[in-house]
Formats: sequence, structure tokens, C-alpha cells
Amino acid sequence: MNFILPRYAGAIAESVVNEPVEAEVGVDASATDAAVAPPAINAGATKGDGLGCHAGAAELKAAASVAGKSDILDRYATDYPKGPHDQPQSMCPAFGSLRVGLRMRRTATILSGSACCVYGLTFTSHFYGARRTVGYVPFNSETLVTGKLFEDIREAVFKLADPALYDTIIITNLCVPTASGVPLDLLPNEINGVRIIGIDVPGFGVPTHAEAKDVLAAAMLEYARKEVEQGPVQAPRGGKSERRTVTLVGEMFPADPVGIGMMLEPLGLAAGPVVPTREWRELYAALDGSVVAAIHPFYTASFRQFDLAGRKIVGSAPVGHDGTEAWLEAIGAACNVGRDKIEHAKGRFLPMIKAALAAKPIDARITVSGYEGSELLVARLLIESGADVPYVGTACPRTQWSDADREWLEAKGTRVQYRASLEMDLAAVDEFKPGLAIGTTPVVQKAKQLAIPSLYFTNLISARPLFGVAGAGSLAQVVNAALANQGRFNEMKDFFGDVGEGHAAGVWEDTPRDNVAFREKYKRQIEAQAKKRKAEEMI
Repeated sequence: MNFILPRYAGAIAESVVNEPVEAEVGVDASATDAAVAPPAINAGATKGDGLGCHAGAAELKAAASVAGKSDILDRYATDYPKGPHDQPQSMCPAFGSLRVGLRMRRTATILSGSACCVYGLTFTSHFYGARRTVGYVPFNSETLVTGKLFEDIREAVFKLADPALYDTIIITNLCVPTASGVPLDLLPNEINGVRIIGIDVPGFGVPTHAEAKDVLAAAMLEYARKEVEQGPVQAPRGGKSERRTVTLVGEMFPADPVGIGMMLEPLGLAAGPVVPTREWRELYAALDGSVVAAIHPFYTASFRQFDLAGRKIVGSAPVGHDGTEAWLEAIGAACNVGRDKIEHAKGRFLPMIKAALAAKPIDARITVSGYEGSELLVARLLIESGADVPYVGTACPRTQWSDADREWLEAKGTRVQYRASLEMDLAAVDEFKPGLAIGTTPVVQKAKQLAIPSLYFTNLISARPLFGVAGAGSLAQVVNAALANQGRFNEMKDFFGDVGEGHAAGVWEDTPRDNVAFREKYKRQIEAQAKKRKAEEMI
């Protein structure tokens, strides 16, 4: 099939030819059938616990290194550092990369992993609104050990690679195939004009689902960047912007890019694509941006691709009055915008933001925790709305792109905890006794048990505009409504007392009684067993 690739100019035009070229798109499947045979699969990863998916992170990581995946794991360890504990208690990380692929036009997704994992991931994705089919290549110990699984994946990819339907096919190795060394890198890069991208997203190598989004986004950016270096590429669906653009990195409320675009207009700039993108051609436009805005600061691998493309990266975001002022300054400086335009933009929007914050104040102590990556930005907005935020915890790691937010928060007396564990978030609720706890599901549950109003971060906070004028008053309504429920919590606590707590939890036919003697007896037995094991270890 022949088609004309459109002329593409802009900041990356130096790396592409300027005239349209007629390109022959198509790969002879018979030619690629002679691919190099896959290396031996690590049989040890399948022993001891069925297919190994419950063998434990240490065992799976060791197996993956033996199977030739040490380079990938080392890169993940550098990009997504652990600590102060091994891994946040988030959902399976592959959920993040899966959702990114499922939201893209003309993109097919295939998962390679244990059936229970695939079921859980697809269920959760469809629960959150995905309407795409997820491909699955089943396997057992025999096909895994013999290498037949790789051949099955390869066969599935060739059958699926229809350029009339797809631009891209994404194949994701989950824990067991990664630990066993299933070599997705041996798949062809392209089949019949359809791009083939294979990634490993093991739970023992990628800490959170937020960072798994970066794994896939970076893989696609790398592929697109190399395409740009080789020749003309497709222009954006709506055409190329007449103004220089700012690429936005991080998943945002749909209205936020629009609001950011309005703030960029006085600078002579426009909002570019949001990464992760919704279709392949947006990747080219993202790489063509004059500057990259690290709205979410944990996209380390993606930022590396932008850096290789020669793009400047600006951290933080236009959140609240102070954040917007600093962000406009940084974006203007990165794009060499004149001082008069920067001051004009600030004079136009900062007074409106300050007025919106003053019109909807929040007067309460609030703790913030979550695993989306925007927790520090939310805390900044709450503080500028008048709230006292003594603690903000995020499951994501500390990076240079969040330094401005961290420094601003710490100057306001806020404790910032990167890679926060559930225990840390719960301890903060106990320590600071907030009027409102914003957090993950177990944090919300704990707070409500203590008769503290609480809000689920992902569904009730992330699903609102945060930036510019629209974001200035967006949190006040839901936050103040939740705070107003304190009286109802007190009434319920007074009415129910300690019913359903401790020894009285569960369903009972008779009134439950606390058997203190029984509990103390077994407590002593457990302590004795622990001392015995400790003594045996010393021997």
C-alpha cells in the first residue's frame, strides 16, 4: 500500500527531509519468519509455586536476571528507585501501561502473563471504562519452558497486524514471562506497516501503576523519535499549530489542557499534546514542542526521550497563585519569551486566581496521600485556599521535576513523604488528627472509622481541574461539603459506639464477649515460638 507522508516542519525539522516522499509501507511476513530463534527460557521461574507468580519479588527478580533481563531491571531500578520500603501498596503496576494503550486510537493490546493476572487487569480496566478488547496469549509450564510461548506471541502479533485497523500493537510481559526471560525484543519492529512495541512491566521491577504509564509512554516516544530521524511523519490530526507549543506530560482532567492553553496564549505559545497521548501521530507533535512541561514529575524515561530530542523540561505546574506565577516565568524563560509578554500573562491571570481562591476558602487541617503523582500539586492548592496541610504522601519517587513543589510545601511547614507506604499515611492521620483525610481507599476507611470525614483521592480529587483559574476554586466545593459532614460522623459514632470493632467485628448470633484469658494464652504461645526461632537462628 502506498501513501504520501505529509510535509512536517518545526523545531525537529532539521532531522527530517522537507519534501513529501512516497513511502512503501509493508513487510514481507515470510522474510521475518526467519527470525532468530529465542534464547532458552528460564525454567527455574516456573518451579516451586505453580507458574511462579506468588513466589515472591526477590525470587522472581533473581530469575529474571538469570534469564537475561538484568539490563531492563537495572534501568527500572535507576528510573524508579525504591524506598524507604520495597514497594508502595498500590494496584498492579501493569494496570497503568494497559490503560495507556487502551485509550489510544488504532492500537491493539496483548498481555502475556498468568491467567489470574490478566483477568484482574482486564476487569479493572473495563471497570474504569475501557471499551477495547485485550488480547491474551495463554501459556503453561511446558510452553514457557520450551520457548513455545514466544512463538505463540509472535504468531498472534502477525495475525493481528492489519494496517487497516491498527497503527500499533503493544505486547506486555507481566511478572512470570519477564522472570522467565520471554524475549519480546526479538519481535519485528514493524509488520505490514504496523508498529510492534514489546515492554516488560513486572510487579517486582516497576513500583507503581503510575510509573508503568511512563514505561509505555517512553517506549512509544523512543520509537516515534527514531521515525522522525528517518524521514517525514504524519502531522497532527488537527494540523500543525501556528504557534510554538508546550508539550504537557501527565494525565490531567480534560479541562486542564484547555485552561493551560489560555494561560499560554499571551506568551505567544499554545498547549501541545498531552503525554501519554491518545493516538500515535500526537507523539510526533509532542516531540516537536518547544518545551516540555513536567506536570507529573515521575515520567523519568519519557523525559529522557525528550532530552535526547533536545527539548527543555520545566517542572511543577500552574497551580494556585504562586505556582502559576513561577510556572509562567519558567515557561517564558525556556521559550525566550519577552519580559513584556510574561508580565502581561501574569497580570491577566494571577489576579483572577487570587480572587477565585479568596471566594472559596477552606479552613481545616487536611492530610493528603495518593498514588497518582499529583499529590504535591493538590496540597499546594489546598494551602493557597487557606487549609493547613501538615502531611502529603505520594507513592511516586522524588525527582528533580518536583523539587519546586517540595521546597514550597516544606517552607509552609508541610512534611513531604515520597514513596509513602500505607502505614505512613495512616500514621499521619493518627498524628495530625485532621479535619479531613484525602487518600487511598484504606486511608479513607481508617479515617471514617475514626469519625473523620475523608475523600478518595483518585475519584474525587484527581477528577477535577487543578490548574489556573478553573482549578483555584475547584476543590473547595467537595472539600467543604465533606467537612460539613463531621456532625453526622459524630452522631453515628455516639450511636454505634464500638459495635463491630475488635472482638465484636463480624456477624454474630449472640452478643460477642471478649475472652481476655484466651487471647493472653495464645499471645504467650506466639511469643515463645518467636523466641525459639530467634534462638535457632543464632545457632
